[in-house]
Amino acid sequence: MSVPDVWRILAEAADRGETVALATVVGVNGSAPRSSGARMVVWPDGRIAGTVGGGNFEAKVIEAALGALTTGVPTRYAVHLTRDLGMCCGGAMEVFVEPLRPTDRLILFGAGHVARATASFAREAGWAVTVVDDRDDQNTAERFPGCERVLTDPRRFASALDSDARAWLFVVTHDHALDQDLVEALVVRDWAWLGLIGSRAKVTKFHLRLRAAGIPAERMERLSGPVGLDIGAETPEEIAISVLAEMIRVRRRVARPPLPMGLHGR
Repeated sequence: MSVPDVWRILAEAADRGETVALATVVGVNGSAPRSSGARMVVWPDGRIAGTVGGGNFEAKVIEAALGALTTGVPTRYAVHLTRDLGMCCGGAMEVFVEPLRPTDRLILFGAGHVARATASFAREAGWAVTVVDDRDDQNTAERFPGCERVLTDPRRFASALDSDARAWLFVVTHDHALDQDLVEALVVRDWAWLGLIGSRAKVTKFHLRLRAAGIPAERMERLSGPVGLDIGAETPEEIAISVLAEMIRVRRRVARPPLPMGLHGR
């Protein structure tokens, strides 16, 4: 597969919102089926475009690529083709496997102190951030540099959103009733993650009200609240760090650790 073909395939995958892995031969010693620079694109379902040599070696590279897609962490696969894989080539090869994912979008419903800190940290961690708040004195370019800002009623914006597996949503407004309306509108659709700011008591009340409104229990399980890892956060910046820590854990597909005995969250 030529270099132009690689970039075209990767660009098309990004346009479709697909996550793929790019495997590149970075080292060859002795006789080998491909030279350095050969590339192969791997999808999560095992489909490929291009080749790094075929046979058992390529099967192992695909396996490594699928692992990298699961963890989100790049990896290297180095092997002697004859000694380790029983191939007749006689040489050794090394491949660098890099998971590539489209930029995730974080939508912040609210433009207060926690939202401001969260937007800053999220941009540094690779999210594209949209801030939705109709208060023009809060939702400003000075407070949210580099972010898309939408000055409208968050309820109207939420009602117009379609399900999006790449969208991360954080409800962090200045008003409990607005939070309630937003969660009720959003929890029935599919997102990468949906978080709600607030105490455990607030979240429990929301669950009761949403159940009374007929929201299925399996939908409620998709709501993260109280949001954030329990690190004893108090300031807006600390809370934002705890929220980003949870989001990164979800993005990297790391299982939630059990809570210590007697720990009930923030």
